[in-house]
Amino acid sequence: YSADTVEDEMEMATVRHRPEALELLEAQSKFTKKELQILYRGFKNECPSGVVNEETFKEIYSQFFPQGDSTTYAHFLFNAFDTDHNGSVSFEDFVMGLSILLRGTVQEKLNWAFNLYDINKDGYITKEEMLDIMKAIYDMMGKCTYPVLREDAPRQHVETFFQKMDKNKDGVVTIDEFIESCQKDENIMRSMQLFENVI
Repeated sequence: YSADTVEDEMEMATVRHRPEALELLEAQSKFTKKELQILYRGFKNECPSGVVNEETFKEIYSQFFPQGDSTTYAHFLFNAFDTDHNGSVSFEDFVMGLSILLRGTVQEKLNWAFNLYDINKDGYITKEEMLDIMKAIYDMMGKCTYPVLREDAPRQHVETFFQKMDKNKDGVVTIDEFIESCQKDENIMRSMQLFENVI
């Protein structure tokens, strides 16, 4: 054991106060132990306390999108990462989300996306929820990315999507409708890819 390794082990132990946290995460996620150590160092640099609250999350996120206002999108994203809804994102939450977004199957990514769009977490996506997310994405991308966009662009976007997704026309999109539509429709998939580049 070098001093470094011992220090790493000690640090990992503080994550959930269990030294085996790393092994557990390695088993649950699609990252190697080495990758997890690198991720953890980065995480600790930004968040010495080991957890991220929403404000910190927004600050970190705004650095990636200086040309737009990313606060609303970061808020929705934070809620999607904060799986136990306790108002903070732990290293585990972060790794599990990242693992799906970077290495997950299409199905896993779509499940994650559905959870992001389902703002109130009631198991349905409403047109309003979809519009809120779309507006947040447009805000974040900033005027320079979409200079010719009219104000109603997000709404038109959503109208088209929603009609395609809401198969039984009951005004809400279920996870099955969402996944089926996304997998069938190249355009929807491509717009969901937009969301991958955003992460």
